[in-house]
Amino acid sequence: MTLRDDWEIMKRPRNYLPARQPTVSARRVIAATALAVSTIAAAAVGSAGQADATGVPVGESGPVGHVNPDGRLVAGTATLPDSAAPFASASRATGTVPTATRLTLQFWLAPLAAAAERYATAVSTPGNPLFRHFLSPAGYTARFAATPEAAAAVESWLTSAGFAGLGTDPGRDYVRATAPVSTIDRALNVQLRYYRASPDANADGYRLRANDRPVSLPASLAALVSGVTGLDNAAPAMTYARPGDMVAGRAPEAAGRTRNGATGKSPSFACSHWYLQHYATGLPAQYGTTRFPTLICGYTPEQLRAAYGYDAANDGKGVTLALVELGLAPDMFRTLETYAGVNDIQAPSATRYAELSLGQGTTCGDPFNTEEQLDVESSYDLAPMASQLVVGGDSCDNGDFGLQALCDAETEILDGTGGHPLASIASNSWEGGDETVPANMLTIEHDSLVKAAAEGVTVIFSTGDSSGVAVPSSDPYATAVGATTLGIGRDNARLFETGWSTGVAAADGGSWVFQGEQGAAGGGPSLLWRQPAYQQGVVPDAMAVAPGDRGGLVRTVPDISAVGDPFTGMATGMLSFDAQGNVTGYSEESVGGTSLAAPLVAAVVADAEQGAGAFGFLNPALYRLAKTSPGAFHDALPLSGASGGSGGSAGAPAGYRGVVCDQQACGALTLSTFDDQSWSMGGYTGQVTAPGYDTMTGLGTPNGQWLIDALRAL
Repeated sequence: MTLRDDWEIMKRPRNYLPARQPTVSARRVIAATALAVSTIAAAAVGSAGQADATGVPVGESGPVGHVNPDGRLVAGTATLPDSAAPFASASRATGTVPTATRLTLQFWLAPLAAAAERYATAVSTPGNPLFRHFLSPAGYTARFAATPEAAAAVESWLTSAGFAGLGTDPGRDYVRATAPVSTIDRALNVQLRYYRASPDANADGYRLRANDRPVSLPASLAALVSGVTGLDNAAPAMTYARPGDMVAGRAPEAAGRTRNGATGKSPSFACSHWYLQHYATGLPAQYGTTRFPTLICGYTPEQLRAAYGYDAANDGKGVTLALVELGLAPDMFRTLETYAGVNDIQAPSATRYAELSLGQGTTCGDPFNTEEQLDVESSYDLAPMASQLVVGGDSCDNGDFGLQALCDAETEILDGTGGHPLASIASNSWEGGDETVPANMLTIEHDSLVKAAAEGVTVIFSTGDSSGVAVPSSDPYATAVGATTLGIGRDNARLFETGWSTGVAAADGGSWVFQGEQGAAGGGPSLLWRQPAYQQGVVPDAMAVAPGDRGGLVRTVPDISAVGDPFTGMATGMLSFDAQGNVTGYSEESVGGTSLAAPLVAAVVADAEQGAGAFGFLNPALYRLAKTSPGAFHDALPLSGASGGSGGSAGAPAGYRGVVCDQQACGALTLSTFDDQSWSMGGYTGQVTAPGYDTMTGLGTPNGQWLIDALRAL
């Protein structure tokens, strides 16, 4: 990556992409650099001499005044660029947040960003003299974090503005403060409003709120604060998927029809314990056949271990793997014990399992309940002797809901204890949204990832469960994990593995009616980041072309993948409870998504770290291995030749092209077609499965001992 000194001054994420032909946007502007984030539809970038809706001249450096709603310019203040959520438009506002409502905010302190990046890159790059010379949390704080004076200055202003409950975390990442909305509105020159929720922006059952304009701060603090969280409560994007979730409501008119079009009982059939075990017959014709295999009931630990080359000699012993969640699932360790017993694998030990609950924990709900069970069990499958640390962010909707709580969980890991981070690997199965999120949120996430790299913590992010690029996985310091569709046959034979891009067709009379994209691993070229050095010479230029009118090559995701298609998902064990909290039973259901892929990859990294020490930020090593040890990865290969749901196969048997799902499991009789992608399919963003690096699976999937040996050799 190209390092720029002006970023050290501005404390902003660097290597954003400059627009070649900028256009004006009132919503997405980075004032001091004339660089900005864009959407796919149009570049959202201002040029020097233009101004955004706050009145801040775009392209001019230094603090300036902001304009109040009555048009008065307030001197001595500076606007925090792009610090309003994209959904906070006047047309979506539904009311104002009551002024007596108390919220807890975090004012994130700007580190020495450029210097920290240089160090993080050096310790992560094989061959560099500093490779794997990681810093302790205290060492990072001393060298690169905001100074004690900076934290004290922010605390002092917050106190004078009427905030209470102030505190700074041990790593001086943020200052935390609580105040009623009336105080927050006045101090930050915003108005907190409620907004109409949508599938893309919601608060998971709470009323969606946000500030109506960018935040303003005293000019003397503008260079000290990189972002503010807690103003909005938008929920993170979940990245786990179940077969029924993916199709519910897609084609209800097709449910209950028979082949001749008459209304009747929809056929039902058993799921398969291995690929091609069961077939459904008498179906509408597709790919030259009227019989298709049924969806997988959920792969077992034995099957997943066979697929990714697990060896009991490398089981993660001595390594701590953290799983970042919101809230904590009840009796998770008991669930894991039951899961291990049912699947006849070694029993977990309470000495290698720990939970850390932050704030009020699960008091306000457990939004990651299914997610946590999937994360814990899947990572245990491939690294059963690793120590698992489940970190549950505060689930309460008081400024702690959503991304702020997840950032706090990540920060807790990096602040560490006893001179070390709490874990050497952190698996994150969530996303903050697409790349139109506010730049101040990007800055906070980026600073955290750089800190993790400097401390030697591998941070893994799932890439999402639909086409396109999301954050934080697109950040150049994140290891982005995509997902595949995996066929494991009888006796654990590896039949095929391809990029997860599933189309869905519903039975209607004697034919299949194609409905469009059903689910896909996120990926593709970034709208935000230039191509990092580690991707050069590995990612084909055609897959790293800058979107829109930007010049040069860009960061491309994913980096690596594992199975995630819910139709070839994992059998996830879950306990059920009565109203008094007593366990009433145990069941398993197939769950997938990039939420499955991320902890599987994290577990393989833990196996590789066994006896070898932490690897830290993994991408420079992974892309080095793509050049020197290509056998370290299974190359996920295309099946369809980009058929878009209507074409023939590219040599793959019809049975590999998709599975059928009945009404009981999926809400309708449907055919889910694999590696199904083309511009004719709604939601498609140009991702492709191809030999070598591709935008569905990255470098491929872990090839067990080959990858472990290659990483250790570095």
